[in-house]
Amino acid sequence: MQTTGFIVRKRIATLFFFFIIIFLLLGSRVFWVQFVKGAELSEKALQNRMRDVPVESKRGIIYDRNGNELAISVSADSVYAIPAEVCSKGQQKEIAAKLAQVLEMDEESLLRRISRSSSFEWVKRQIDPEKSKTIRKMDLPGIGLTEESRRYYPKGTLASHVLGIAGVDNNGLEGVDFYYDKLVGGTKGRIIIEHDAVNRPIPEATHKFIPPVDGANLILTIDETIQYITERELDKVFNERKAKSAAAIIMDVSTGEILALASRPTFDPNDFSAYAVSNRRNYGINDSYEPGSTMKITTAAMALQEGVVNAESRFYCPGYIKVGKEVIGCPDRKPHGSQSFAQTIEKSCNVAFIQIGLELGLQNYYKYLKAFGFGQKTGIDLPGEAEGILIPRASAQQIELATMAMGQANAVTPIQLLTAVGAVANEGKLMKPHLLKQVLDDKGNVIKKVEPQVVRQVISPETARELCMMLEGEVVNGTGRNAYLEGYKVAGKTGTAQKVGPDGRYMSNEHVASFVGFAPANQPRLLGIVVVDAPKGYPYYGGWVAAPAFREILNDSFKYLEIPRYNSGKGEQSIEPKEQLIVPDVVNLPASEASSLIKARGLRVEVDGSGTVVWQQTPRAHTKVERDSEVIIHLSPFEGGKEGAEVTIPDLQGKSMKEVARILADLGLHLVPEGYGLAYQQLPEAGKVVSSGSSIRVKFQPVGE
Repeated sequence: MQTTGFIVRKRIATLFFFFIIIFLLLGSRVFWVQFVKGAELSEKALQNRMRDVPVESKRGIIYDRNGNELAISVSADSVYAIPAEVCSKGQQKEIAAKLAQVLEMDEESLLRRISRSSSFEWVKRQIDPEKSKTIRKMDLPGIGLTEESRRYYPKGTLASHVLGIAGVDNNGLEGVDFYYDKLVGGTKGRIIIEHDAVNRPIPEATHKFIPPVDGANLILTIDETIQYITERELDKVFNERKAKSAAAIIMDVSTGEILALASRPTFDPNDFSAYAVSNRRNYGINDSYEPGSTMKITTAAMALQEGVVNAESRFYCPGYIKVGKEVIGCPDRKPHGSQSFAQTIEKSCNVAFIQIGLELGLQNYYKYLKAFGFGQKTGIDLPGEAEGILIPRASAQQIELATMAMGQANAVTPIQLLTAVGAVANEGKLMKPHLLKQVLDDKGNVIKKVEPQVVRQVISPETARELCMMLEGEVVNGTGRNAYLEGYKVAGKTGTAQKVGPDGRYMSNEHVASFVGFAPANQPRLLGIVVVDAPKGYPYYGGWVAAPAFREILNDSFKYLEIPRYNSGKGEQSIEPKEQLIVPDVVNLPASEASSLIKARGLRVEVDGSGTVVWQQTPRAHTKVERDSEVIIHLSPFEGGKEGAEVTIPDLQGKSMKEVARILADLGLHLVPEGYGLAYQQLPEAGKVVSSGSSIRVKFQPVGE
């Protein structure tokens, strides 16, 4: 009996111990499920029961400064699938086949998408209204439609590089739409419906609608009309000159507000995928280039501010200057002789500006480079702004200083250079350029206003005003004549810079032509820059390529803004432009007839050489000059019909092949033509003396080039 009792007790103890182990295991599992994994499992259970459909917010409207709509949001239906509901009926193949036919999608990939083990799947976003109607009528299980907003740009390509693009997920990808995405994008909403185990909506259960919050509306500083004018003129020069790229920016001098910003090539943001990615590059802020002579504005400002030069300073240019072992010249090594400081700006004399730069010294030059904002971002409210490229101060030598002073070696962006020149136009104050003017809520209330921001005082107001006068002279008398605008005082500077090739050397066949300026010079309102990369044809200089576009932009912008034309008042120290006349074409005319024709135009004549026929004239035909200006006619001693006589070759540039053939035939010379269009190069050059009967090789190119 004792043995039997012991066995019983042993069995009871074993059973009790077994129950304790089971209890501990179950308790551990409960603890693990309830406390360790509780939140996670709870969330999964909720996801199993809930059907969460996103509701996109509408992006805010983007207006120009006058309230014109530049970017809006329009409604578009998007198709979604609830895979659990689709699969519960066992009809996923039939559903996929029907959907694929309507949406023009691959049936197999669509089937895989709607059969996934997830609670929600997008099928296709932002479909056409007709397709939406068809899908609604089909009433497919597990397939639904939700309204989304799609970005639409009603002006097409206008200001495309400013506005940028938005993706199907209602997020900004480029431009202002990307930079201010948090402001203009809004907050997504949701529709939440609770289902049971067999995917039926549970009555009286959780049905929640979280409404989306629409984005704020933006008012930009852009003026739609000035933007249109700017793009129209940029298109002309870009297409006519078959350039690689081009940019133009117009800014309000006193506020730093960008009134127009355009780049070429362009694109339509409504269908941006149809264009090359490179078309979306904003040349005005993304790319750096060597500015050439436009940089002489800042060099002149430094020199005047530091007292290195003044209005009475004089320079002598023999056509070249030696810096260390290097010899740097003016274009074609043409000497300018003795000249005042103002004349060095008008003639864009490299020699004089190298002398000025060397006198300034590296320390001062780099101090002002930083003060003018070079080598750093301007802070304009657009993505992707480049900083430009400066030669490191530690490695800069005298030769680098010489080349920097005349506009080479360093690289700038158009917006950087425009902002720096704006400091000269704005009495020495450097303004921060900006595109956002105001932010409005959905009721039209102003929730944010952007005020003009002065970055720093770079030069004194007196220095700025003095330089403005000199830059006005550059347009009236210098290389910027083609920017002259009758009735307004225009100040500015041309630039023609050689481009650096892949091998690090300057290319002889590609240039960057530019013009930067402002007007009216005595009370600047508008500041602008036009930059054309690699224009084809001759002449390729900034004064011939960029300056005319700048002139037309300002001309129509001033008319639109109703800025009155120049009216001289007492005490004004601005240059009084005289009446502009067109120089007649007198090449190959008898000396007496040429003199009479020039005098009849209100111009004076100076005769150079002896002979009976004009072989060259200065200025060239069709150039604009002031009334009572002097035209020099160079005579050839050739007398027609005299065999073996010596002939001075005339200047044939700009003439048609028919005209060239007639002129050379009259002089007893033979034409060897190349190409077609207008003459742009000749060999031997004008002024060379050859024997009658010689052959002259002349190259022609189309008028547009």
